[in-house]
Amino acid sequence: MASEVTEERKKLRQQQSQDGVKAMAEYHDERVQMAKRTEKLRAMRLAKEAEEAANAAPPAPKKKSAKKA
Repeated sequence: MASEVTEERKKLRQQQSQDGVKAMAEYHDERVQMAKRTEKLRAMRLAKEAEEAANAAPPAPKKKSAKKA
């Protein structure tokens, strides 16, 4: 009876250990995918900003106001 309980506990701990390893692998994969998406979106944003900057009209020169004496 006692050996059956200890055997069940060993199996349970082994299963939990395997689940933990699997969960960490899934977590790592999700983090890698998120980093890739973030990098892709950053590159798209920077390209858009560069294009907008290249197509933007140069700022109009500021007119100096006449000083009142």
